[in-house]
Amino acid sequence: MTVFWSILIAVLVFGFLIMIHEFGHYTVARWCGITIDEFSIGMGPKIYGKKSQKTGTLFSLRALPIGGYVSMVGEQEESDEEGSFGKKNVWQRIAVVVAGATMNLIIGFVIVFVIVCIAAASGKIATTTIADFQEGATSSQEGGLLLGDTVIKVGNVRVHTGEELTYEITNQGDKPIDLTVIRNGEKQVLEQVQFPTSVDSGITFGSYDFYVLALKDPGFFDLIKHSFWRSTSLIKMVWDSLYNLIVGKYGVAQLSGPVGVTAAVADTVANSNWNGMQILNYALNITSLISINLGVFNLIPFPALDGGRLFFLLIEAVTKKRIPADIEAKINFGGMMLLMALMFFVVCKDIVNLF
Repeated sequence: MTVFWSILIAVLVFGFLIMIHEFGHYTVARWCGITIDEFSIGMGPKIYGKKSQKTGTLFSLRALPIGGYVSMVGEQEESDEEGSFGKKNVWQRIAVVVAGATMNLIIGFVIVFVIVCIAAASGKIATTTIADFQEGATSSQEGGLLLGDTVIKVGNVRVHTGEELTYEITNQGDKPIDLTVIRNGEKQVLEQVQFPTSVDSGITFGSYDFYVLALKDPGFFDLIKHSFWRSTSLIKMVWDSLYNLIVGKYGVAQLSGPVGVTAAVADTVANSNWNGMQILNYALNITSLISINLGVFNLIPFPALDGGRLFFLLIEAVTKKRIPADIEAKINFGGMMLLMALMFFVVCKDIVNLF
C-alpha cells in the first residue's frame, strides 16, 4: 500500500510541477499576443482534450506523464500569422522560453519558505554555529573546530544556513577541507579539517559530526533570507550533481528518473517511524528539490530544452540575425531523440533495480 500511494503521489507531484512549468510558458505567450494551438500535460496519445471557444487553444491530457508542452504558432516553422511566435521581438521570445523554468524556481522557493516557516514554528531553523559534538566525535575537533564557532565558508563556498553547511561537508568532506569560522568576533581559517566519511553506492561522502544552534525568535525577513539561501543551495546541489556526473564522480548507476525517485521515497517512508508532520516535511523537501531541479535542468543549453532555445535566441540578440526555423527545428529534434533515449534507459534501469 505504501508503494501504491507513493507512486500515486509521485505522479501527481510530477504532473503538478510540469503543469506549472507549461503554465509559465502559456501565460507569458498569451501576454505577448502569441497564438497557442495546444497546452498539453503529458506526452504520447491524447486521452482527454477540450478546445477553448475563446482562444481556440486545445487543452489536453496525454497518456505518458513524462513531460508536457505548449505548442505555439510559428514556433517550429515559418509563419506569417500575426500571432506567430516568430513575429515577436527577440526579448519577448526569450521571456516566453525562460518563463517555464522561472515558474519552477519560484514554486520551489515558495515550498522552501513553507518548510522554513514550519521549522520556525518548532524552533528548528538551523544556523552554522556549533552547539555540540556528536558522541565519540573527534575528527573535526582535532582539526581545530570548537564549540561556539560560526562556520561561514566550507572550502571556497560561503554558507549561511545549517542545511548549506551540512550539504557542503557531505559534498566536499570526502577529503580534508579548509573551514573559515568566526571565533570571538574574529575570522579564522582552520586548514585541512578531516571529517568522518561514509560510502554509499561506491561513492565516498563526508559526514558532519556536530550539532548546530537553532535561530532564536526569527522575524519575517529572517525567514525570507533563510529561504533564499536554502533555495540557492538546492540550485547549487543540482549543478554539483551534473558536474560530478560529467567528471565521473557519479556513474551511470547513480542516474535516476521518476521511477527511481518514487521507489526511494517509498522505501524511506516504509522504513521510518515518522509521524504525519515529519512525512509532510519530507514530502515538501522532495517536491521543492524536484521543482528546482526541473527549473535548472531546463535551462541547460542543450537542444530541445528551454536552455537550448534560449541559446539560439541569445545568438540572435547579439548578431541581429535569426537562425532559420527549419534548421533550429532539426537540431531540436535531434536533441529530443537523445533525451528520449536517455529517459528510456534511465526508466528501464530504475525498473530493473526494483527487482
